[in-house]
Amino acid sequence: MNTPLAGQRTLDRITEKQQLGPDAQVDDKALVFVPTDPALTDPFLALVEDWFSTPGFEWHPHRGLETVTTVVDGVLEHGDNLGHAGALEAGEVQWMTAGRGIIHRELAYRDEHAHVLQMWLNLPAGKKMTPSRYQDLTLAAMSRVQAPGVRIDVHAGTVDGVTGTADTHHPVQGLVATLDPEASYDLEVPAEHRLFAHVMDGRLLVGGRELRAGRTGWSDPVAGRATTTLQLAAVDPDRPARVMVYSGTPLRESVAVGGPFVMNTKLEITKAFTDFHAGDFGPVPRLARIAYDR
Repeated sequence: MNTPLAGQRTLDRITEKQQLGPDAQVDDKALVFVPTDPALTDPFLALVEDWFSTPGFEWHPHRGLETVTTVVDGVLEHGDNLGHAGALEAGEVQWMTAGRGIIHRELAYRDEHAHVLQMWLNLPAGKKMTPSRYQDLTLAAMSRVQAPGVRIDVHAGTVDGVTGTADTHHPVQGLVATLDPEASYDLEVPAEHRLFAHVMDGRLLVGGRELRAGRTGWSDPVAGRATTTLQLAAVDPDRPARVMVYSGTPLRESVAVGGPFVMNTKLEITKAFTDFHAGDFGPVPRLARIAYDR
């Protein structure tokens, strides 16, 4: 049996996404992970994969978290009650800080097709009520690392000296890496971070374990070091591989989830519903569907 080198990340557990099929909003849905036990995934709460054409996700509220939506395919149309509206293409990311309260919608442009991965990122207790905001990470402005046979789109944090454009409220490193057949890359990750690596396409060795598309490997924080390394290697000689890797420092705070709200106590969840129904999040917008032409 091979012993990992000092500072080399290994996987503590592997999970597999659960395919749910269509519902009233989407053509298909899969749960990559959900907050069944938030302490195991802290600071990440959920990762959900959706395929939709119509109706998609019409106006709905959020409070106390950030949603990070990566467009896998198609075009995602979005808007909020702060006046933001736009469309994002495959490879682009919408980083929304719900904070104290926002109302937004996510639709397939022209009701054609959108395929997205949306991650729920928890906010620290002291920043649950931070002002709401939108950040669009477009391909034109995407921070990128290029290595032999490897392309890394850096969403947040710093990889190989390249810093992502997302402004975060908590230490987070996030990226999508595409590896040519049999290419490899050693990714530096802060030791205090918990990380997940979700394989989007192909087959990869992740921290010495082989994962196929749909599987997610988890690595918990490592004590006594400043940095660690996660080894990524595409193992299929004929197909490239793509993997989403996010890591962050655990918050180690209580978590209360109520529908679209994530707070620290059930009382705060009740207050969020009361505030929303009282109109404290602002009015539901009358924003028309956008005419998109980039």
